[in-house]
Amino acid sequence: MAALQRLLSQTRRHSQLSPLPWLRRSLCSSPSPSQPDPNPNPNPIPSPNETRRQSVSVQAVSYPIKPKDPSPSQSSLQDPVNHERSDPNMQNPQQQRAWSREDVRFVKDFNPSSAVNRVAPLPEDKSQEDVERANEEMEAERRRIEADNRVMRRVFRVEEQQTVPFPTLLKAEQRQSTNQKVVHDLKEAVQLVKANAKRNFDETLEAHVKLAVDLRRTDLKLTGSLSLPHGSGKALRVAVFAEGAAADEARAAGADLVGGEDLIEGIKNGSINTKDIDKCIAMPQLMPRIGKEISKKLNRLTPNARDGSVTTDILRAVKEAKKNITFKKDKSAIVHVGLGKVSFTEEALCENVGAFVNALLLAKPAGLKKSSKYAGYVTTFHICSTMGPSFPVSIQSLSIAADRYTKLQMR
Repeated sequence: MAALQRLLSQTRRHSQLSPLPWLRRSLCSSPSPSQPDPNPNPNPIPSPNETRRQSVSVQAVSYPIKPKDPSPSQSSLQDPVNHERSDPNMQNPQQQRAWSREDVRFVKDFNPSSAVNRVAPLPEDKSQEDVERANEEMEAERRRIEADNRVMRRVFRVEEQQTVPFPTLLKAEQRQSTNQKVVHDLKEAVQLVKANAKRNFDETLEAHVKLAVDLRRTDLKLTGSLSLPHGSGKALRVAVFAEGAAADEARAAGADLVGGEDLIEGIKNGSINTKDIDKCIAMPQLMPRIGKEISKKLNRLTPNARDGSVTTDILRAVKEAKKNITFKKDKSAIVHVGLGKVSFTEEALCENVGAFVNALLLAKPAGLKKSSKYAGYVTTFHICSTMGPSFPVSIQSLSIAADRYTKLQMR
């Protein structure tokens, strides 16, 4: 067997060097070229030997990436000049220009599908006949709908709702300046206040004085007190700290509480309520004990020599305290004070108002800017009843009333 393999290998080597046709024909089963094949195969299959003899060198082949076909809009944007050249609608292709940014933006934003082919006719383009025909059709449609609604209401027995007309705006009439209050004379204003006081109790005549804007400052204090010529009509409770003959004078003048050591002890132990006291008057001999023991309880009622509540003339002090009132300005620079009852006579109320105006002028702060007697100090002056309307009073009539009160005091 080994000898046969050796023989075949030598024969194959010799056939490659010098091929022997007869040996090849004897060793191969393929027919000779001189003897044609009776059944020729149109697609002959090559033998392994022939494939080995026809060896071809392999070459690497690389295929380029196929570029994407640009869309017409992108191609026109990328190369606007070529797009312009390829436009067959151009009249003169030789005249070429570079596209501006506005042109490119227009081409980019232009959408042929959004173009409207038909335009609705304007109202002025319609003829009168068309307008009348449209109105007739709308009227006929309205009548048909109303007839259908009536039939439906009749079938289902629905009550017909009453139609409410659409609200319309009325032109506002310019009202005359009737709300502007007329300034009255003092006597006339008092008469109006008495005529409008219709409550079932005796109302108080109130005065409301609006002062200058500068008096809103906290450093400008305005406080005062006065004794009304005809009293305030309010029962004031007066307590007098006195002993001996002065105590008898106080009781004769109408003081409500009179006493010395016993009165001090009653306020100290709480048996006497200070809320029931409106004014306190004391003799100078009892002031040290009052200031030491009950000054904290009396607080604002503590007798003071500056306002005349510490005096030896007890009779006059008690009479004045019965008629005395105090006033002060609030944060908005307005003074509110009661000047008697509406049941007083007109002359009595006018004299009380004059006394208050005189006291208001005397209490004028020293730090106020330079001003005249009333200008720059008093802005408006109103009087009213407790639950009635107010009436403005002229400054001139107030000045006359204050001067009359001063003349009466000088007598």
